[in-house]
Amino acid sequence: MKYNRYKNQILIGLISLLALSAVGYAQQPNYDESKVPAYTLPNPLKMENGKAVVTKEEWNERRKEILQLFETQVYGKAPAHPKDLHFKVLKEDRYAINNMATRKEVAVYFSKDEKHYMTILMYVPNKRNGAVPMFFGLNFKGNHTVSDDPNITESITRMKPKEGGKEIQMGTFKRGAEASRWPIEMLIANGYAIATVYRGDIDPDYDDGYQNGVQPLFYQKGQTKPAADEWGTLAAWAWGLSCAMDYFETDEDIDSKKVAVIGHSRHGKTALWTGAIDQRFAMAISNDSGCGGAAISRRKFGETFRKINTLFPHWFCENFKQYNDREEHLAVDQHQLVALMAPRPVYIASAAEDLWADPKGEFLSGVHATPVYEVFGLDGIKGVDAPKVNEPIMNGAIGYHVRSGNHDINLYDWQQFVKFADKHLK
Repeated sequence: MKYNRYKNQILIGLISLLALSAVGYAQQPNYDESKVPAYTLPNPLKMENGKAVVTKEEWNERRKEILQLFETQVYGKAPAHPKDLHFKVLKEDRYAINNMATRKEVAVYFSKDEKHYMTILMYVPNKRNGAVPMFFGLNFKGNHTVSDDPNITESITRMKPKEGGKEIQMGTFKRGAEASRWPIEMLIANGYAIATVYRGDIDPDYDDGYQNGVQPLFYQKGQTKPAADEWGTLAAWAWGLSCAMDYFETDEDIDSKKVAVIGHSRHGKTALWTGAIDQRFAMAISNDSGCGGAAISRRKFGETFRKINTLFPHWFCENFKQYNDREEHLAVDQHQLVALMAPRPVYIASAAEDLWADPKGEFLSGVHATPVYEVFGLDGIKGVDAPKVNEPIMNGAIGYHVRSGNHDINLYDWQQFVKFADKHLK
């Protein structure tokens, strides 16, 4: 009897394992271009009532429709900036980087009691005539990891707990650990300021039930998590970057009308959404942003809705999960997210070996956003043939490159961003 019971348990376990394996096999990512399904993209220049958009004024109305769909079905609606939002310069050194730059650390307080805040790290060129343009984006591991500068205050990084939703692990990453992704000296030499915020200051990047970030500051009485159409983590990050723009408008060293919001990977998704919700940003730059970023969702190439919502259930609003395996039922696609930047310039970057992020799908978003730019008399991307590797396109208001290599942001990427910014922000 005992043997039969164990035998049955073993058989049940094997059957379960085989079933899980079958499911996993069925959900393997598609990297075969011939297996991309036929799809029809929603027209960014057709109103929901069917009317064609041909003027700038009509685009402004259509833009509201598209933005509302992304807000309620993908990223989630974020609240207005806090009435008690205020700022304080914590540290300033005018002799940083061998006297090339002024380093500032600025606290952006979300509440009057100053218990909740994020810290902006900034480097501003000392050799300048007046206010300068700036690149601004999130970092992954803390402000102190973007440079080996020993005077940057260490960010306390929030790590995923072993169990439950409470933060039980705190620590820091190595100083300068991400310096290769932030060529500060090159940007300073080219006349740009650079600013960054540690994402964990806004919302930690793990599924904590939205308890340890900014969302609880805005919960109504009895509310314990965002409503189905309210902000996930990506929207919270974008909201934080938008709050930072309130500070940049007060800083005389920064030309707040020439700030480019930039991001790599999940931060690239965030950069595009930030540029969509806050038109004060003059440019958006998306690097290897993939699904939920620049890549066309209906292609179902590489990462898909189901995969992204399974691995990162906190990134998007709850409504987004209803489109798992149903990308074609979502009323918008990512070319329309790119189009929300119009007429402001936008740059999309891919990596040839980063198939998970679907380089072709990222390129096609720029192609299919182009008609919106043409309404403004601007060029976008002509044709549907992607450029050769390491041969950037930046003749119009939509720039693109696919570089050799894998999922990362490196000096080559930044050099192209500077060239593009030189055309539009200087």
